[in-house]
Amino acid sequence: MLFSGRAPIAPGTAGSAVTAVAWFLFGGDLTPLAWLALLAVVTAVAVVTAGAEARALGREDPGPVVIDEAAGFLFTVAFLPHGLWMTLAAFVLFRILDILKPPPARQLEALHGGWGIVLDDVAAGIMGNLLLHAALAFL
Repeated sequence: MLFSGRAPIAPGTAGSAVTAVAWFLFGGDLTPLAWLALLAVVTAVAVVTAGAEARALGREDPGPVVIDEAAGFLFTVAFLPHGLWMTLAAFVLFRILDILKPPPARQLEALHGGWGIVLDDVAAGIMGNLLLHAALAFL
């Protein structure tokens, strides 16, 4: 994601930030069907590429791999209103959940290869999405 995985500090945060900016600039007009397609394609590509890169580097979850952060962030903002405050809230919430890895994210991280690299972020994204939907229901 624009070499954000090569950031010397917090490459996962850098990858999430690049995705957040891209979503803010280009993601405002997605239909529900487009969201489903985007989430499916990004997740599938992330699982394959993250697994391949992990094998190539000989590490289970290499820092330079940030496509999992992109998938997780997109799950966080899926089907939510588009705007600056939502982007910022989703970014912060996703990063907190991705770092803390509440269940079941921590358990999913133990899956083999690209599945473990990606699905823990997807789980954090889904949790963030549900929390943001709940917050919107109360506002």
